[in-house]
Amino acid sequence: MVMFEKPTDEVAELLPETEAHIDSVIERYRDYVNPGLAKLMQFAGFADVEVEAQGCVITTASGQRYLDFVGGYGVFSVGHRHPRVVAAVHEQLDRMPLSSRTFFNEVQARLAEELAHIAPPGVRYSFFCNSGAEAVEAALKLARKATGKTGFVSTEGSFHGKTLGALAVTGREKYRKPFEPLMPGTTFVPFNDLDAAIRAVNSDTAAIIIEPIQGEGGIHPAAPGYLKGLREICDERGILLIADEVQTGLGRTGAMFAVEHDGVSPDILTLAKALGGGVMPIGVCMGTAAVWERVFEENPLVHTSTFGGNPLACAAGLAAIEVTKQERLCERATARGEQLMAGLREVQATMPEALTAVRGRGLMIGAEFAVKDVAELTINGMSRRGIIAAYTLNNPKVIRFEPPLIVTEAQIAEAVDAFRESVTEAAAMLEGMEE
Repeated sequence: MVMFEKPTDEVAELLPETEAHIDSVIERYRDYVNPGLAKLMQFAGFADVEVEAQGCVITTASGQRYLDFVGGYGVFSVGHRHPRVVAAVHEQLDRMPLSSRTFFNEVQARLAEELAHIAPPGVRYSFFCNSGAEAVEAALKLARKATGKTGFVSTEGSFHGKTLGALAVTGREKYRKPFEPLMPGTTFVPFNDLDAAIRAVNSDTAAIIIEPIQGEGGIHPAAPGYLKGLREICDERGILLIADEVQTGLGRTGAMFAVEHDGVSPDILTLAKALGGGVMPIGVCMGTAAVWERVFEENPLVHTSTFGGNPLACAAGLAAIEVTKQERLCERATARGEQLMAGLREVQATMPEALTAVRGRGLMIGAEFAVKDVAELTINGMSRRGIIAAYTLNNPKVIRFEPPLIVTEAQIAEAVDAFRESVTEAAAMLEGMEE
């Protein structure tokens, strides 16, 4: 079932003024934003300008409509421009969009309460900021202050952000090396290797920071018992467990938070992306009462943010949580995720030499290819068939699928068909080039 008109390669059919407009935007990227990024986007087949979005569909300046199976890397869990989130933001905008930072902020207080209700047991307090990287920066600072220690254990292939502190615990040298020396004291161990984590903890370790599912590392879920094992290590050694749920949080994996699948409560939890309801940027670093007491009791202003917890963003956060609960998006993520996983594995079964693995949880799924070029050609092919996809940052062999949790059964089927055709086309094209 075709959900919309598919894109075409007939750029020449564009009205001259439309083509000129698109060219002017790309030129501004080259001249004033990032020349390399402009070149990369054009090479990948995304030489168009997004102008409108609703639900799971993005419309571009050329009039093409695409199913969004990237979902802003976890941002658009409730879809683009969900009416309830938009209405909540509009209402708050008419009252007071930003805080004076002088009086109590009711919307922030309500969001903090709601987060405490849905968070894993024991995770109670919230520090609000504006992004996932900021939330991780806060988590690192809080862990150091709460323990009096400076070291961290992180995992190879992890991604926690590109600000200096978050980058120091991000497990790919390609992004760290150009900015070294970074914050010292981080030890990287293989993901899902509990023994390596045990060996890495020492007297200087403040915390272990972990993604329940490595996103940019190639969509690798934590193995059964791994997160519980990390929790036990932290309890035995008197250190903290930081769960980075920036990408997995708020229903993406079929639970409000991915650590719930293993019954684990961290000491510190970070969340962003989906919390803004696809409308506003917002991040939050949450923690237990014990952590908050050690960090903020002596000086409640030891860590602050001018725009963090602003009423506009908090209104979006409250609406996003309400939509996630009322529309049963955790259950929908599970059901549609099973459908998508099954469809991708059917393709894998027919082309095992090209597609080596399909893995994930809920609607956070990765398809891994034997050859990076086939993955890139597949992304391009899907784009031409009206489906937006992308590879994971730390592993370009893996195509990620993170559509809005409101995605329909028919839209999943459409994406699987486009994937099947694109993989077949890409493998044949590469084979022809090698002959």
